[in-house]
Amino acid sequence: MDSDKKKQTIKMFIAISVLVLVFITVAIMMIKYEVEGEQNMPFNLSKMVVISTAEGVENSEKSKTKWDLNICQNNDVYIYFDKNENYKKDEIIEKVVIDNIKVLSEPKKGTVKVYMPNSSNGSLYENSDEYLVEDKLQYTGASQSNSKTLEVGSKGGEVLIRFSNTNIGNYKSDKDSQIVHDGSIIGKTDATYEDIQFKVSFDLSIQTSKVNYKANIVLDLPTGNIIEEKTSNLEINDTSNIIFKRTN
Repeated sequence: MDSDKKKQTIKMFIAISVLVLVFITVAIMMIKYEVEGEQNMPFNLSKMVVISTAEGVENSEKSKTKWDLNICQNNDVYIYFDKNENYKKDEIIEKVVIDNIKVLSEPKKGTVKVYMPNSSNGSLYENSDEYLVEDKLQYTGASQSNSKTLEVGSKGGEVLIRFSNTNIGNYKSDKDSQIVHDGSIIGKTDATYEDIQFKVSFDLSIQTSKVNYKANIVLDLPTGNIIEEKTSNLEINDTSNIIFKRTN
């Protein structure tokens, strides 16, 4: 009897040990996934480019002065995807969605608005309510990327979005023979670089033919002191801190 009890005790101890080991292994894998996310996606976020500048938009009301401009500061974000050559399954991009857009830190001067890449005057962007992004910006997979039609290459391409700080100030003048539309125009108002800084976040989703992936991205804007630099470019080639996870 004592021998049988010992055997049962040993078996129970082994079973409990195996269960504990399984739980620990699963917990480690879950923590690792939360920290590192997907390690072998069909498409990689290869880089991001942010171009920060500014412009003066003519006020719609008639003015007696030569220049009557509403100053805004624009940040154009380019997001690039490349096919992962190490991913052996054949998948395509069906959609790329930018949503859950939040202003984490408001500028002291101005109002942040988000625009899609489109316009009626032939330029890439037009800061008009017609092109405001309300809830989300969606690109559909196509043979190649086309920002005007909100299409992204199904085998890799790019998507664009603009974060604009509008209504920073007004500039009226009869003296200037011409106006240069870059960051220096902010200097014609009483706004400083500290006044126009803000922070945004958004979710970036890649929906393939089989799996959906999502990551959260945070940006400090503008990318530099554009009042002095006039235009500031930031190229992010190391995207390892942007963690994608499966959503289905």
